[in-house]
Amino acid sequence: MQIPRSHLTCSHQLLGGQMRKLRTILPIFALLGASIGHANDAEIAAGKKTASQHCTRCHVVGDINPKGGISSTPSFQLMVNELDDWRERFQTFHVRRPHPSVVRIEGFDYPQDPPTTVLIFLTIDDIDPLVAYAETLKKD
Repeated sequence: MQIPRSHLTCSHQLLGGQMRKLRTILPIFALLGASIGHANDAEIAAGKKTASQHCTRCHVVGDINPKGGISSTPSFQLMVNELDDWRERFQTFHVRRPHPSVVRIEGFDYPQDPPTTVLIFLTIDDIDPLVAYAETLKKD
């Protein structure tokens, strides 16, 4: 079933406000040192676990699922090595399409459209470890 274009526009507008909020607070986190190379082994392991449990549905993630993922979805390796803004993309992934239709993070508003798949529920505290793990995939 095709999603009506009006739903996509409405969802995009709804999430646009969330994106603006994130763009306001992310520089504050950066100043405090959050997710900027200060990850410890436990945080990286937690991020790898989250990626393994949830992100591998669609993405190739490191050596976890080298032959998995969906062909139209970029791998974690591609994103961290080829996109200058990869960190921001990872920190805000849950409000970037197509993630709002699949991922729910406590405290954020999402479209009320019925899900087309099993939803993924995370907390905002899951994001920094995910970013820390993704950073380990960056080539020097």
